[in-house]
Parts: sequence; C-alpha cells; structure tokens
Amino acid sequence: MLRYVTTNSGKVREAEAYLDEGSVAQFDYDYTEIQSDNLREIAARGAREAYRYAGEPTLVDDAGLFIRALDGFPGPYSAYVEETIGVERTWELASEEEDRGAAFRCVLAYCDGEGFDASPDPVDKDDRVAAAAAGPDGDEETETLPVKLFEGRVRGTMVEPRGEGGFGFDPIFERNGATFAEMAAEEKNAISHRGRALAKFAEWYAER
Repeated sequence: MLRYVTTNSGKVREAEAYLDEGSVAQFDYDYTEIQSDNLREIAARGAREAYRYAGEPTLVDDAGLFIRALDGFPGPYSAYVEETIGVERTWELASEEEDRGAAFRCVLAYCDGEGFDASPDPVDKDDRVAAAAAGPDGDEETETLPVKLFEGRVRGTMVEPRGEGGFGFDPIFERNGATFAEMAAEEKNAISHRGRALAKFAEWYAER
C-alpha cells in the first residue's frame, strides 16, 4: 500500500485517477517541513521522514505558485502567504506588474527504503524523473535513504479572482481563458501541476 502523506482527501482521489484504485491510502502525518527555497528539498526531506515513521512506501508532495515578475514569490511559501497575506492581496501585488505570467509547480517525492539509480540533481534538465540520494539538512539518518522525485508544472496568467471551486490561489490563476477555480475538478486535474507530476510517477511506479 502506498501512503500519500496529506490531510487533503482530494489529493488521494486525484492520485487514484492515475494509479490502481485502492492502491493509495491517505496518511495524516505532520512531518518536519524545512525552510528552503527549493520544493525538491522540502518534499525529499518529508518523504524520508514519513517513510521512517510509517515503514511503508510513502509519497509526499510540495507545491507552490511562482509569479514571474515577483521573482517566483510566493513559491515554496505559498501556504504561509495564503494564510497571512491572502489571495486578494497576492493578486494586488501581481496586478501592479506588467508581466503577469506565473506557474504552479509541484514536486512529488517517493521513498520506499530501497535503492534505485540516482543522478547528481533531483530533477534533470528535461524535467523528467530523477533521484536524489542525499538530504539537504545534514541528517545522516535520513540522508542514507534514496528518494525519487517527479515534477509537474503548468503555466498561466495572474488575473482578478474568479470562480468558486478549487482552493488556495486557484481563483487568481488563469489557464486557457478560465481560472482553476472556474474549472470542474476533472478538468483541472487533467492539466494541473500535481496531475502532471502524478502521471510521471504512475508511469514509473507501474514498473517499480
């Protein structure tokens, strides 16, 4: 059984759309979220810690909204920014810029205690699957566990809030004329950053 570390049951349903039904279980575990500007490091460290706690294959994701004109802000700090500044204020910051391009990015980190080929970089230049063999925080116990990383991203435009669906920054992120908050769940999942990362993971996991 694959343990998906999340408090959001919707993520589990999304994962099951790419994997065999019943092969994924929600795992509510509060792993240590390190302070880092790199989604890969955060997800990898979380996956190692969660695997050591559960003793079973685990999947951890970290995601963020990256606004081009704001040097990638809020990026890995998206959840904190949403809670403190809020969606409306984030839009106001973006609206002051001529360039309103943005991207949602997601990194999935998988750990099962077994080894697999690793490369020097967590995700290679082609944005395809690769491995990270060491952690970022100097913890020897967690560094010894290989982690496989899968990245997905979707580009869009920052717009004034629209739509009642989704969550987080979905109302201010537009793709092909509609915000994520205006899309049905199935439509959003088909093109979302998490969906793209899950598709890559599922292809690899099927052969694992």
